[in-house]
Amino acid sequence: MASGIAAELEARLRPLTSARNGSWWDANVEATEENEQRRTASDLAYSDALADGEAFASVEAARRNGGESLDQRGLDLLHDLMLRQQVPGSLRARIVELEASVGSRFVRHRGVVRGEEVDDNEIKRILRESDDPNERREAWEASKTVGAAVADDVRQLARLRNEAARMLGYRDWFALSLETDEMDEAKLAATLEEADRATAEPFARWKSALDAKLAARFGCATSELRPWHYADPFFQDPPVEGGVDLDHLFRGRDLLELSRRTFGGLGFDVDGILERSDLFPRAAKNQHAFCIDIDRDGDVRVLANVVDDRSWMETMLHELGHGVYDLGFDGDLAWLLRDVHLVTTEATAILFGGLAGDREWLQRVLELEPNDAAALEAPLRAARVAELLVFTRWVLVMNGFERRLYADPDADLDALWWEQVARYQLLTPPEGRSAPDWAAKIHIAIAPVYYHTYLYGSIVASQLREALESEAGGFVERAAARELLQERLFAPGQSVRWDRLVERASGKPLSVQSLAREVAPA
Repeated sequence: MASGIAAELEARLRPLTSARNGSWWDANVEATEENEQRRTASDLAYSDALADGEAFASVEAARRNGGESLDQRGLDLLHDLMLRQQVPGSLRARIVELEASVGSRFVRHRGVVRGEEVDDNEIKRILRESDDPNERREAWEASKTVGAAVADDVRQLARLRNEAARMLGYRDWFALSLETDEMDEAKLAATLEEADRATAEPFARWKSALDAKLAARFGCATSELRPWHYADPFFQDPPVEGGVDLDHLFRGRDLLELSRRTFGGLGFDVDGILERSDLFPRAAKNQHAFCIDIDRDGDVRVLANVVDDRSWMETMLHELGHGVYDLGFDGDLAWLLRDVHLVTTEATAILFGGLAGDREWLQRVLELEPNDAAALEAPLRAARVAELLVFTRWVLVMNGFERRLYADPDADLDALWWEQVARYQLLTPPEGRSAPDWAAKIHIAIAPVYYHTYLYGSIVASQLREALESEAGGFVERAAARELLQERLFAPGQSVRWDRLVERASGKPLSVQSLAREVAPA
């Protein structure tokens, strides 16, 4: 139990956090004006509490005085949480209101293909299945139209966030975000450079082979390939020509039941999460996926838009991975410490999501015939490498772009985006295109300076896989695997800094070497 100023702030923040998370959930499952207003009001109430200057001064004084380790840890977390809010209320309100408005437009927006509004699932289906380059281009362009609807406000959000950061003595919002997330900017830059070096050559080789296959499929030269020839609107996942097509294995299958079996086989009960969740597509609902811990006391939910394919199987396992982490805290932890760091929760989610392409999982949970599963082992290994290469290069795009966005929000961001895409993903930009395609990525608008945690999470997930293999003999349906994750990673919550927690759980500090080993030629 927290004491002193930490206990006072915990009592104040606890109901405000639940109200904020609940209204955020409502605004994403149904984008109405009323829900947007409720979300804005709860965000402002939460922000106002964190902005209390006297309370912040008390936290700083208590930190200087020291204390018992868990109290000190709670004070450190409170300081980082409150620091961003120590700016004028009018500025905070403008940021909150604009974020809510942009978020609602993302939720409501649908692209248009063949004169009809379509959701993201349909756009991705076209990009996976259609052999018509014109239809593919129309679908790809439809996926970007939300960018034009929000770009001016996203650029304004970057300006406002920078204004807040500079009032607090930071270079920009990028620097402030890293500092208050316990991330070292120089170390992050070095890690990204190392990841770039480790993946540049194998990615270029893989993409060259992929492009030859795509050119043959579409009857064009490789030099004529454009972003719509790839299966994902942002090329953050490899097309089937560069991996393994497992979609047919999931057609007609109950993905929720497969999720239950996956987690149940490890000893995790996800029934309560699924009962509270909103899992299938409909109008005026966020088309993405996320897991949210409403109250840090068991109310964990997932928003998804499930269809019966491999991608949504992976997504459900990913989001439920977040969920079991949120339910796994030591019950004696103070409320302030019953939380997760972005790196460790993303690592867990990535670890679980990867099971949808794991041979042992396909055999034990999906009940694929042993001979069929064995025949897939080598292709699945190659597909895993492709996924890591493609995703790492995509994270480099996002990080490079956001760093430049906050360095100069008034720059030619449209051109900057395609410079990053061409550099890291080796994609040829569409001729003459002038559109804010960068703004179509929702994270840039409402989850800023977040994407590097996915790369760190991928690296930590690789380290966790190695630890599970070494200590538990694997992952699927192994009680020892659950015990390792529960005891070393989940139970401590935020009572241990994320980097120390990584070392404690995986047996080694975060290092690109695990990623480099996975993508190295066999």
